[in-house]
Amino acid sequence: MSAVLETRDLCKRFGALTVADNINFRLEAGAKHALIGPNGAGKTTFVNLLTGLLAPSSGTVMLGGQDVTLLPQSGRVKRGLGRTFQINTLFREMSVLDNVALGIAERLGLSGKLWRPAGHYAAVREEAMSLLDSLAIADQAARRVSDLPYGQQRLVEIAIALGLKPTVLLLDEPAAGVPSLETERILNALDSLPKTIAILIIEHDMDLVFRFADRITVLVQGEVLCEGAPQEIANDARVQSVYLGERRA
Repeated sequence: MSAVLETRDLCKRFGALTVADNINFRLEAGAKHALIGPNGAGKTTFVNLLTGLLAPSSGTVMLGGQDVTLLPQSGRVKRGLGRTFQINTLFREMSVLDNVALGIAERLGLSGKLWRPAGHYAAVREEAMSLLDSLAIADQAARRVSDLPYGQQRLVEIAIALGLKPTVLLLDEPAAGVPSLETERILNALDSLPKTIAILIIEHDMDLVFRFADRITVLVQGEVLCEGAPQEIANDARVQSVYLGERRA
């Protein structure tokens, strides 16, 4: 299979501290891939390198077969890279619909031309409602984001990312701080996404990871410890020693 996102010998150093150490990684088209590791393993740093939020010290980032190592975040988004964050970045006093519509308007190049909220434009509104419906939260469209349960706020974030029409979706701890019932909604939403989208999820909730992922990469101290199918990872003595043992005992 072809890789839609790839890194080659990717490194990031802050002075004498190495936080990403020669990471070689491939995300295949349509993949459901998880990145796990203990706190401080470098997972979010790696995602920041993928998205262009951080510049690598050395190495290469490939997106859709093209070298994007020097491309800024906005350029990577335009090439199909979508992302959510550990802590959501929503406009909390705006409606759910208008939050999603803003992302769509940005993709269409309309964001600088809006004289009214983006949700007032018929085509944008229709697409936003379709996305919300696909994630089973269309009935919340008119509510302020601040009035939603946190798990549903995470779904709004995913809807915004999908409004950018990504071929690659990076989800940074989508279940962080989310009650178990809301986690189930997030998992169901991920399962319902188009199979053409490659998804990389960074997550501490191992139940979610093992139910979602077809492939798992384990990062420890900025290095790839191992990669494989979920059962391989669960049975790997090294992984149990540094991570899973303390969480799945």
